[in-house]
Amino acid sequence: MREASHCKQRWHKMNDLVCKFCGPFEAATREKTSGQNENDVLKRAHEIFYNNHKKKFNLEHAWKELRNDQKWCDLSTAKNKGNSKKRKGEYVAQSSGPQALETDRPIGVKAAKARRVKEKSVAEFESMWSIKQKDLAMKERLSNMSLLDSLITKKEPLADYEEVLKKKLITELLST
Repeated sequence: MREASHCKQRWHKMNDLVCKFCGPFEAATREKTSGQNENDVLKRAHEIFYNNHKKKFNLEHAWKELRNDQKWCDLSTAKNKGNSKKRKGEYVAQSSGPQALETDRPIGVKAAKARRVKEKSVAEFESMWSIKQKDLAMKERLSNMSLLDSLITKKEPLADYEEVLKKKLITELLST
């Protein structure tokens, strides 16, 4: 003779495992390709369940009885139809641990704010970097101009390497 508490404990164990199996079954159903039948989908669901939980799902008989129950029917139709109360906006794939499957969810307020701050700081850095590059180019140009000026104003005849440098600087400065 079983007591009510024994039945209740067993139900909770079965309910928990059947609920955990519903996710892999839905994922396997979404992965279903042409030519696969229900047994192939069920086999794939068992593989996903094993990969997520590192144990075999041994309550298939209970799941077959419960899968058409209102609780599980509502669960699968809500996933398929989509929730109209969901916020529209940015969606990212998130999972919480090995048993969770990847699902589309809106990013949180803190994550969105962190992303905006990061994008803003990257934009500021790129702006400062372009200004710095222009500044370095201008300094190099001024340095070349002062070197050319010193070569032009030199009173004694220029050495061969100085002549070559002078011609090179003139062509560089005139081409920019």
